[in-house]
Amino acid sequence: MCYSFDDARAEDRHTTQYFEILGNRGIYHQGWVACARHTVPWAAASDHELEEDVWELYDTNTDWTEARNLADENPKKLEELKTLFLLEADKYLVTPLDDRRVERFNASLAGRPELIKGKTQIFAPNMKRLSENSVIIIKNKSHAVTASIENPTKSCLHGTIIAQGGKFGGWSFYVIDGKLRYCYNYAAQKRFYICSDKVIPGGEHQLRMEFDYDGGGLGKGGTVSLYLDKEKIGEGRVDATLFSTFSLDETTDIGQETGTTVAEDISVETSRFNGVVKWVQIDTGFDDKDHYVSPEERFHIAMARQ
Repeated sequence: MCYSFDDARAEDRHTTQYFEILGNRGIYHQGWVACARHTVPWAAASDHELEEDVWELYDTNTDWTEARNLADENPKKLEELKTLFLLEADKYLVTPLDDRRVERFNASLAGRPELIKGKTQIFAPNMKRLSENSVIIIKNKSHAVTASIENPTKSCLHGTIIAQGGKFGGWSFYVIDGKLRYCYNYAAQKRFYICSDKVIPGGEHQLRMEFDYDGGGLGKGGTVSLYLDKEKIGEGRVDATLFSTFSLDETTDIGQETGTTVAEDISVETSRFNGVVKWVQIDTGFDDKDHYVSPEERFHIAMARQ
């Protein structure tokens, strides 16, 4: 739009623009606007079909505030713009319109390609601000989180190993006062905590969380087990899970939470892990009967990614 700064009377160079979000759609063309509201952000689903939407028509050349709906007065122009919307939407692969809501945030449910393929993802130390779509999908299925850590000073460990999401939904694998913890945050409505009863000693260790999903549909609960190396040190229940998305703006962080915290018993300031995180691995459909990721297994995973 820089050209308009030099000449306030210059003709518009962008005269057509389509719009579509969650079924709400519109088209701008040479000063005319046609639009249809299909749903509102706070509703889980629309109460009517896309074909039943009521379209509005505005002439922004004379009514830039879009205060006067001309749909009844000029039905021919409205039909012209509705056709133009379909042409533009088809041109830019918006069609067919998807009337689903929360399912569209989850690639596996929406049926679109997933960025992360396979059943395993490995994270390097201090990786931060990873968007939800760049992390393997663990929703609605059994999964495991394994972390290789070191306590070089043999002091009391504290802080976040890995967390996905934040205050309004997500999960966290962390340590408080030397004891391993897992928190599942169900949309800030309820938090499920599973805590170990054993202090992590000095030296190198594998810390592991296994989530045994109940199955039987979306958003079900599961049993969580915590392991120190191959020893089980905690178990508990998560009664319900988020089936579509954890957060629209929070991320996945290793070694520290950079946004809000998933759990309420740790803060952003105290979330920095005071030990060493060497790597973190997430597995779906895990079958490690000994609850341990061997060097050979990690080697095979790395080679398979080449």
